[in-house]
Amino acid sequence: MSQLSHIVNQLQAQRKQVQSELARLDAAIGALRGSITSNGSGTIRGSSNRPRRHLSAAGRRAISLAQKARWAKRAAKGRTGTTKPKRTMSAAARRKIAAAQKARWAAWKAKQKKVA
Repeated sequence: MSQLSHIVNQLQAQRKQVQSELARLDAAIGALRGSITSNGSGTIRGSSNRPRRHLSAAGRRAISLAQKARWAKRAAKGRTGTTKPKRTMSAAARRKIAAAQKARWAAWKAKQKKVA
């Protein structure tokens, strides 16, 4: 009889181990599902039991018209004059930079010639 109780105790211990492993696997699966269904704002879509809310066509249209009105208001302010004019380089400055670059290349080539 003691052998039978020993076997029962072993089975119960194995059952506890399997249950704890199942709990860890469930947690891992839940974490992976949460990372897949996250919407980028840190909230998880599938975590609540509430059904998803949908906008009616009229609601979407109202939001669209409101956004278009904001864009029109912004465009009406005339934002074109606020940008800085593009900077151009004078011909003399370009010649000076080109001469300096040619001098650098000449020095590098002379150095390479000495090494070889």
